[in-house]
Amino acid sequence: MASTSKNPGDMEMMPLLPPRGEGYQRSDVVTGNDGDNQLPEDPQTFTWKVVNFSRLNVKKLYSDDFIAGGYKWRILIFPKGKNAEYLSMYLGAADSAALPSGWIIYAHFSLSVVNQTQNDYSIRKETRHRFCSMASEWGFKPFMSLAELYDRDKGYLVGDVCTIEAEVAVLSDSEYMSYDSINSKKVTNFVGLKNQGATCYLNSLLQTFYHIPYFRKAVYHMPTTENDMPLALQNLFYKLQFSDDSVATRELTKSFGWDSSDVFKQHDVQELNRLLCEKLEGKMKGTIVEGTIQQLFEGHNMSYIECISVDYKSTCRETFNDIQLLVKGCSDVYASFDKYVEVDCLDGDNKYRTKLYGLQDAKKGALFIDFPPVLQLHLKRFEYDNMRGNDSKINDPYEFPLQLDLDRENGKYLSPEADRTVRNLYTLHSVLVHGGSVTGGHYYAFIWPTLSNQWYKFDDERVTKVDAKRALEEQYGGQGKLPQTNPGYGFQISQNSNAYLLVYIRESDKEKIMCTVDQKDIGEHLRARFKRDQEDEEQKKKEESESNLHTIIKVARDEDMQWQIGKDIYFDLVDHEKVKSFRIQRETLFSAFKEDIKKEFRVPVQFQRYWLWAKRQNHTYRPDRPLTLLEEAQTVGQLRKVSNKFHNAELKLFLEVELGPELMLLSPPEKAKDDILLFFKLYDPEKEDMRYVGRLFAKGISNAMEILSKLNAMAGYAPDQEIELYEEIKFEPSVMCENIDKNSTFRSKELEDGDIVCFQKSLTAESRQQFRYPDVPSFLEYVHNCQVVHFRSLDKPKEQGFCLELSRINTYDEVVGRIAQQLELNDPSKIRLTSHDCLSQQPKPQPIKYRDLDYLVNMLVHYNKISDILYYEVLDIPLPEFQGLKPFKVAFHHATKDEVVIHMISLPKQSTVDDVMKNLKTKVELSHPDAELRLLEVFHHKIYKILPTTEKIENINDRYWTLRAEEIPEEQKNIGPHDRLVHAYHFNKEAAQNQMKIKNFGEPFLLIIREKETLAELKPRIQKKLQVPDEDFAKWKFAIVTFDSPEYLEDSDILLSCFQQRGNVSRAREQYLGLEHSDGASKRTHAAHQNRHWREKPLRICD
Repeated sequence: MASTSKNPGDMEMMPLLPPRGEGYQRSDVVTGNDGDNQLPEDPQTFTWKVVNFSRLNVKKLYSDDFIAGGYKWRILIFPKGKNAEYLSMYLGAADSAALPSGWIIYAHFSLSVVNQTQNDYSIRKETRHRFCSMASEWGFKPFMSLAELYDRDKGYLVGDVCTIEAEVAVLSDSEYMSYDSINSKKVTNFVGLKNQGATCYLNSLLQTFYHIPYFRKAVYHMPTTENDMPLALQNLFYKLQFSDDSVATRELTKSFGWDSSDVFKQHDVQELNRLLCEKLEGKMKGTIVEGTIQQLFEGHNMSYIECISVDYKSTCRETFNDIQLLVKGCSDVYASFDKYVEVDCLDGDNKYRTKLYGLQDAKKGALFIDFPPVLQLHLKRFEYDNMRGNDSKINDPYEFPLQLDLDRENGKYLSPEADRTVRNLYTLHSVLVHGGSVTGGHYYAFIWPTLSNQWYKFDDERVTKVDAKRALEEQYGGQGKLPQTNPGYGFQISQNSNAYLLVYIRESDKEKIMCTVDQKDIGEHLRARFKRDQEDEEQKKKEESESNLHTIIKVARDEDMQWQIGKDIYFDLVDHEKVKSFRIQRETLFSAFKEDIKKEFRVPVQFQRYWLWAKRQNHTYRPDRPLTLLEEAQTVGQLRKVSNKFHNAELKLFLEVELGPELMLLSPPEKAKDDILLFFKLYDPEKEDMRYVGRLFAKGISNAMEILSKLNAMAGYAPDQEIELYEEIKFEPSVMCENIDKNSTFRSKELEDGDIVCFQKSLTAESRQQFRYPDVPSFLEYVHNCQVVHFRSLDKPKEQGFCLELSRINTYDEVVGRIAQQLELNDPSKIRLTSHDCLSQQPKPQPIKYRDLDYLVNMLVHYNKISDILYYEVLDIPLPEFQGLKPFKVAFHHATKDEVVIHMISLPKQSTVDDVMKNLKTKVELSHPDAELRLLEVFHHKIYKILPTTEKIENINDRYWTLRAEEIPEEQKNIGPHDRLVHAYHFNKEAAQNQMKIKNFGEPFLLIIREKETLAELKPRIQKKLQVPDEDFAKWKFAIVTFDSPEYLEDSDILLSCFQQRGNVSRAREQYLGLEHSDGASKRTHAAHQNRHWREKPLRICD
């Protein structure tokens, strides 16, 4: 007899939270000034150093367990991504399977990949989650780009070590629930927006737009079509205005064309602002609200150059929707505007060339023609750092006023043609804040909705009241620590949290812009649609609420067992989802319910007896005991409370009806204390069939021999037929079915009410050989593990292939053996399998390794789901031999032909680069038989490494770096003692945040610089190598580029000395000869030219 406890009385209701660690005590919750709940304890930090990161050969990797808030946690990473080009990272509750049923832990946490060279560039993401058995892990599928992670210059992998940090704060129920948006509505009359993953930047911008009533009214008046962006925005605004709960943005982001990965990518809020306005502006054309975007946000400025000594002035009028203001070097907004209109002098070597007067001294500047009613000021907190080669965030203190006067000092910011009758006095409406670093962070907004009285903070789902000091002064930034701006989470946001976007409303336009928006401003068809959606939501809530006023009663009968066992189910007695269900008011007396049963099943009340079902500790359901007379006198609701002791969500009953001769109804027999209600199933090994045959009351002190004749009668056997009996105990996670000794008492075998006994004819040892499953245990094992698998060719994943009936516990060898039989293949080891992705409905990107998964069930599981699809392919060589090879792509650049050929090469993992070159020589066309080859690692148009011939290929990663093979030019084979091999890269300059940023493109190459060789002497060699026409080549500029900072060369410069003067540079790619293509026209000219050595060559792919 199994030791598994079956007594439901042993089970107790589990607490909401599992026990904390020893010695844990929690202090009282502290209330902040604005009503936020603060955590009294600091979050716990855990650091995980993952060594040999680039060589990890696992799909996922767990950290060691660590303690935070009294609970065990661990970090889960997917080093190669989850079928995507992103590192995936999650926080998980460790040993979640061992925690008690119903456990819940609320936590706010952050995960970080530490930048080990520049800590400011560490990537950190934070969120909060309700951890439970159904969601024990939570985090970020696209945490960061794998290309960025593996870029050796970025600093995330140093010495092949990746440092990961987790910061975890455990919250109490009240602290977590205090973030419920219902509280926001009650306290502030506003609701928040739900964060889909990393959409805080979107939420802060949408709240700002929503609180510009004129804008909101215009959106309401836009004509729409089904599933388009304006309709989604109208729906969102309507819900923000009339809903009591926080509002989801999923419909809107779906209308943007975003997928699930996009909502986990944090974008720049200014970029989103511009894109959204452009999209709306286009949608508004030809409608009654055409021009709204321009009327609200559009202003004009002029840039000018004015000669000092002659009468000549050049002007250019430009349009803007926001103004970018410098933060670095400016103390406040006025200082930034002063900087904006500052006059530059063009003199000396920098004189201005005019067509009529030649070179002239001049002054250059910019002024504003007009400002818009809604003024958006983008504070340039991010700038490109030439020394670091990265963007960086400026956290300098920077003040902004509540009222902004742009007519100050006699209109110093205005152009001569500006309309001076317009008063440019503005009031601050909203402050969008960014907290974090250049690589990530959190956005939220402070908004003054009526431009008077109360400020509010909009932080995703949560809206809180704040004072003016919190919204203004504490968002100036600076070096000092700020007060906790998000105290409910227990995380300090320090000086890297500051204003990023300011929105001002012009005083003279305030009445028009801050207008009233009510129901009449919303189209009738929209109101009807939104009202219908709202009513549907309210109906769902009502039904949920009313569910507490009703009880669902599910009544199972012998007929249900006869219909289901052997057809729909084999284990247990019934599927309760398929039995008759009744929805009864809780206050209804059970005796009244029995009258309903009388009508439904035509069983008079006096012939009805009801048993409560109980879920046992082994997760099986059994009728446990009959209702007492006292219980039957209670209401349905009171009975449900009784059943809740057994963790039943509904009231589940078994209706016992006794039948006599000729199916005559009988009163239920008196049940003595020693009577046991047993249910019986009959198994036929010849038909491989099991069916329900009935139930009996047996005395606990009796044995199977005493009821043998009754069982034979149930089965239709002769009275003296020898039978074997088994108790069906459980079936998950594995089958437990034990033989019952016919001479032992039922009580000694621990049989009790509701237990299931399976029986069959006794078989001789010889007759057992005739059947696949000769006894009940083997048949139940077969049923439990039986799996029909659909096999599809990997080359044709959408086409139906063939089906095989297998067992989930079939080994790897057994599975491929059956496939080989089906395909009439002699060698099963040539079969390679690939699992099915249940989410994408595609093959998984990585095949199953040889004998890597022990059983078929492991091959079919995906995200806790069991698939019934596997993909197969037949290899030319056995899979173990194939897995010993490393396949990779090599791009061969022909020395004389203008082409690149991609070759797929597979060599044993212990092979070297020299072996690769030998193999490649057999596949490519060389310029001459004695040509030597070299292998380069290329990434982002730079050469990262010339691989030595002794390098093992198992250490080479071709997933993120391009492997380029090329002939070694004769001149580079014997480099003189004073010559130098340098890197040469193509580049141009692109504007990035009002600064010129170097952008490499095209094919990099290596070049010999001779001793005392000048640029003028080198140019012909470069032009010949690249075969660039004279007209185009003359436009190129040449520079020594060090850490992306160019110093331009003159023809007379001796190149070798120029390189030497630039100091010690650890990597050749950090100091290179740069070939600048000054404009797009130059590129287009070359695009039309046949030779393409300076950019990517045309590709071919070879097997």
